[in-house]
Amino acid sequence: MKFRPLHDRVVVRRIDEDQRTKGGIIIPDTAKEKPQQGEVVAVGPGARDEKGTLQPLDVKAGDRVLFGKWSGTEVKLDGEELLIMKESDILGVLEGAVAKKKAA
Repeated sequence: MKFRPLHDRVVVRRIDEDQRTKGGIIIPDTAKEKPQQGEVVAVGPGARDEKGTLQPLDVKAGDRVLFGKWSGTEVKLDGEELLIMKESDILGVLEGAVAKKKAA
């Protein structure tokens, strides 16, 4: 992908959750909510403070993050649906998620 976000913007790919409930019931597409977890694909250089110094972002590419239900702007780049949002829209980073993903 040849896209570089500006300032404190972050590009996130939604991570689809399991299509079944814990009891084994399959959830149809019409009843599913959009996932609120995603993987950071690209980050901007950071925002400038009042003095003009660059403040780097806390998230980096590859982080698994949790964000608000209505956060970001949906875009389609290279046929893939992504979200572009400000770092302040991200609620937090899921720490153990990468280790679980690699183990599976």
